[in-house]
Parts: sequence; structure tokens; C-alpha cells
Amino acid sequence: MLDFAIFAVTFLLALVGAVLYLYPASRQAAGIPGITPTEEKDGNLPDIVNSGSLHEFLVNLHERYGPVVSFWFGGRLVVSLGTVDVLKQHINPNKTLDPFETMLKSLLRYQSGGGSVSESHLRKKLYENGVTNSLKSNFALLLKLSEELLDKWLSYPESQHVPLSQHMLGFAMKSVTQMVMGSTFEDDQEVVCFQKNHGTICIFTYFQVWSEIGKGFLDGSLDKNTTRKKQYEDALMQLESILRNIIKERKGRNLSQHVFIDSLVQGNLNDQQILEDSMIFSLASCIITAKLCTWAICFLTTSEEVQKKLYEEIDQVFGNGPITPEKIEQLRYCRHVLCETVRTAKLTPVSARLQDIEGKIDHFIIPRETLVLYALGVVLQDPNTWPSPHRFDPDRFDDELVMKTFSSLGFSGTQECPELRFAYMVTTVLLSVLLKRLHLLSVEGQVIETKYELVTSSREEAWITVSKRY
Repeated sequence: MLDFAIFAVTFLLALVGAVLYLYPASRQAAGIPGITPTEEKDGNLPDIVNSGSLHEFLVNLHERYGPVVSFWFGGRLVVSLGTVDVLKQHINPNKTLDPFETMLKSLLRYQSGGGSVSESHLRKKLYENGVTNSLKSNFALLLKLSEELLDKWLSYPESQHVPLSQHMLGFAMKSVTQMVMGSTFEDDQEVVCFQKNHGTICIFTYFQVWSEIGKGFLDGSLDKNTTRKKQYEDALMQLESILRNIIKERKGRNLSQHVFIDSLVQGNLNDQQILEDSMIFSLASCIITAKLCTWAICFLTTSEEVQKKLYEEIDQVFGNGPITPEKIEQLRYCRHVLCETVRTAKLTPVSARLQDIEGKIDHFIIPRETLVLYALGVVLQDPNTWPSPHRFDPDRFDDELVMKTFSSLGFSGTQECPELRFAYMVTTVLLSVLLKRLHLLSVEGQVIETKYELVTSSREEAWITVSKRY
């Protein structure tokens, strides 16, 4: 129950913490359908905890009350949007919140990187260039890491169960650390250290949330758990120390390997902004890449026809030749597989926006300074938008209108976040390497239960087996 409660509200607490303002005097929800507060102090937090996760709470709420619903976080009104149509109506030109950046910056207590809309666009452009350049410069490295994993799996007997989640996390950590921060992480011990500190920071933030739920929002009770706090502070200090050294080392030097942090160094950012942005990108990219790889392979093991069709595309594009960046771009069906993976897994089930000005959705008025949740996990399973929504069917993205809808949700095209764009390429290369040589198989009788966090994962280890194609 503890883990349920922690994961259920981590995302919501972080978002609210990032946009706190004085509680409104009125308890009226502007006529928006929804539920009244269960408790005066906590609002509907007990309902979220009892549902198991914020996503599951929103599923139930939208089923009961429709596409536009409201609930209460303490004394604060929160509105959730649960269909494509109402999401398209929500135009907020003044300010948006990236869910990964907002949550991590709030929980890490980072402050820089805010500012005007134009500054946000410039930083986004800097991020995009950083992703493009790091992927281009490090394609051979990504291929090498993928082939190392392939060799490991080829060495296994066909009956051996492979701990997929564990291997994908390790692969993601190696890929992200080296492509974002450079050759420091060629040493496996440095990667292991990063992974340990990464885990410590994540665990601490989850327990931070539990403390806030149990003893009141931001009441200082967190500081009383000195052991856990010290572990967190030590882990964060170690990662920040490594980043500061890397920033210092790469400043003013023309290195042959261009990594993500180089784009930040070359941009008009101060050292603290570079540190914070590279920390946020590294933490978010590791978890998104690991989970996208995991879910893609999981779905391929249970969808024989999809795996066969993907293998045929890979074989047609590459044949006996090398895997190259130019040919990777030709893997149209592979991209559809990854889009369907994001949709079916509900990879990022919730996003958010801050309503800086009064807005209107259908005939409902959204008051100024309302936190508006995008219930993406609900939207991605809406049968009115996605026929047979629980079926894993990459062919649905052959329809340009479907892809346009998917892009409008921020999962593809110009609206996708840099971390997801990075993950798409890493996963594409990995699948190309693995499927050329291996059949990916499910473990008979395994039932994978889903855990809905900021990024959706399997509740327990996901196991697969592999067999050689030749």
C-alpha cells in the first residue's frame, strides 16, 4: 500500500508544488462536473490513494463525469481533460509545463530555466539541437552498445529467462550517460555509480511525497528523516560534482565526440543552467528510454505477426549491409510500432498545463491559475479515437489522421519532448540490431501488471526468452 500511495500522487504533488499559490477562497468548481473534497485539508488525495494511482483515479473520474472533470488537491481546484476534442480546445498561449522538467525541477529544488515564452522557446531549440547533434555524433557508439547487448543475449541458452526491465535499464543508462555527458561514462563503474545515485534520488522523491501526504503539504516533516535526506543529498551532490567537472572539461575545447551537454555549453546559458538542464535531461531520458525499450520488446514478444512484419522491414532496409543513420530513417513500420507502444502502454499517462488566463472548454469556464491535467492515459484508450484501443496494432498509424492526432498529444512531430525523441532513436537502433539475429519470445504464463507513475512501468520484472534466427 505504501508504494501505491507514493506513486499515486508523486506527479500531481510535484506539479502543484511547482505552481503553488494561495488557496482560493471559493470552493466552487465553476460548474465543472466532478467530485467534492473528501477531506477539508487534503481534498481528494485519499480518493487518489485508494484508486492506486493518479491515472486510475482519472480513468474512474472521466467514466463517471465525462470528458471535462474536476477534483480538489487540498483547497486547490484541478481540472482534467479526457478526450482529444477537449484537449484541442485548451489553448493556453502564456505558459506551459513540461511534465518531466516540472516534476524533477520541483523535487530537486532547482530554480533556473524559467522566464518568458521566448526564452522557453530558445531553450527548447537548444535542447532539440542537442539531441540531433548527440545522436548524429554518437550513432556508432549507440550501435556498439546495442551489439554488446545482442552478444550477451546470443550467449544465453534458449531456455534461459532474460530479466528484460533490468537489462533495458542498464542499456539505457549506458547509452544516455555516454551520449549526454561523454567519455567519463565509458567506465562501467561510473555507469553503476550513476545508476545507484539515480535510484537514490528517485526513491527519495517518492518518500518525500509520502511524508507530505501523511503530515501535510510542505510542512517540513521531510527534513526530520535525516538518514534518507542525507542519502539523497549525497547522491545529488555526487552527480552534480561529476557534471560540474564535465562542464569545466568541455568548455572551450573542440572535442571529436559531440555530446548533449556540449550544445548547452555552446548556448547562452550560465553554468548553473547547464548543470540543471543536463541533470534533468539525463534523469528523464534514462527512465523514458528504459521503459520504451522494455514495453516495445514486451509487445513484440506477445504479437508474433507484428514482430514478423518488423523483422521483414528491417531485413528489407538493411539486408546484409550495415545499420546506418540514413537507412534508420526508412524504418516507417518501426516508428509505427514505437508509437503504438507509447499508446498501448500509456507511457506517460498524465501531463499538465497552468491556466494563466481564464479559458473555456465546451461550455465550461476554466478559472485563471487552475492546474489543468491532460489525462493522456484516458485519451490514449478512448475507443472513439482509437478503435479496439486495447489491441496492439501498429497498422493504425498508416492513417495520416491518426498520426496527426497522436502528434497533437505531444508524442510525435514538432510537439514531442526531446527526451522522447532521444528514446525513439535509441529504441529503433536497438530493435534493428536485436531482430536481425533474434526471435523475441514471451515466457509462458507470465502476466505483466502495470504500475502507473510519471512513466508507466511493469510492477514486477518482465521476463522474456530469445532464440537465434541463424
